[in-house]
Amino acid sequence: MSRFSEGKEHLLFNYEDYCLLPEDKRVELIGGDFYLVPSPSVIHQRVAARIADRLRSFVAERKLGEVFYAPLDVVLTPYDVVQPDIMFISSERAHLVTEENIQGPPDLIVEILSPSTGMRDRTIKKKLYARSGVRELWLVNTAAQVIEIFDLEAGEEASPAVYARGREPVLTSKVLPGLTIELDKVF
Repeated sequence: MSRFSEGKEHLLFNYEDYCLLPEDKRVELIGGDFYLVPSPSVIHQRVAARIADRLRSFVAERKLGEVFYAPLDVVLTPYDVVQPDIMFISSERAHLVTEENIQGPPDLIVEILSPSTGMRDRTIKKKLYARSGVRELWLVNTAAQVIEIFDLEAGEEASPAVYARGREPVLTSKVLPGLTIELDKVF
């Protein structure tokens, strides 16, 4: 893809530019371009909190690492800074956690899909996560009450495991063996 428009070079923003933005706006930097991230809906917040609570208790009980949630910057490259809804950083990757942000790929990322960001989460960000070394991605569709789990170690095009309330009511994770989450307690 060319970075030229009407004979002018496309301006790439980097992490230094990102740090100059006002703190009251949620923005992500992907491929050197800024993307506004709107405030999440109530159902988005409820579902995210329920998943984060379950992940935090599982991870803490087993001393596996840490669970964080947005807004928190994940710096994947100087041109890619994202704010996933929920992320798990294993003890083995604890060196990525700094006082300011996460400096590299979390082991697991959870994105709650919304009408304004769902397509970007499903396409651009999924590819970015796979190429950056994120091991597992959960895409949560609150309207359909479905969670898709992508094993990104198998490649960005690998088919997801699909868990739907009523059909596959308990999800499991390759990155967190032994973890089970009942979808009736999520949605």
